[in-house]
Amino acid sequence: MDGNAVHNDCHIQNSKPESLYELEPSSGNEQGGAVEPEAARTAVAKPLAKPEQMKAFPLSMVLKACPQISDYGPAGAICHWRELMGAAVVVRSMLGVSPSAYQEACEVMGPENAAVAMAAILERAGHINSAGGYLRDLTRRARAGEFGLGPMLMSLMRANVSSDRQTA
Repeated sequence: MDGNAVHNDCHIQNSKPESLYELEPSSGNEQGGAVEPEAARTAVAKPLAKPEQMKAFPLSMVLKACPQISDYGPAGAICHWRELMGAAVVVRSMLGVSPSAYQEACEVMGPENAAVAMAAILERAGHINSAGGYLRDLTRRARAGEFGLGPMLMSLMRANVSSDRQTA
């Protein structure tokens, strides 16, 4: 078989950066822009500093913790971060989360982590009264450095393992 043959399975590792933050140059000088005053750079840099501080998790782990989000990916599967982010926008609308709440989460957590938060909210949607209010609270806590996705994902993974055992 040719090494370039078509393969339908999802390839988990992706060496191409898909984060909007990874694709953007780190300063205006790299884009050929004028040098900004220090106060303007500081005001712009603060919102972008938080997403880089939040820990990123492997996509495979996110999909194990939040399997329902795959239903909203292309052809009912998610193989790449861009597909997860697209599915999160669909879920956001379905759960009644306002575009402004999701945009704020993207700005504070980063687009990938905001998508993970939406996937986690989808998993627990039956237990959450207001998905939009919940996302805004997570965003507020993330901005204050009081929220990380790790404990939420671990809890969902444990819940999925125990529910798998009960159905087996």
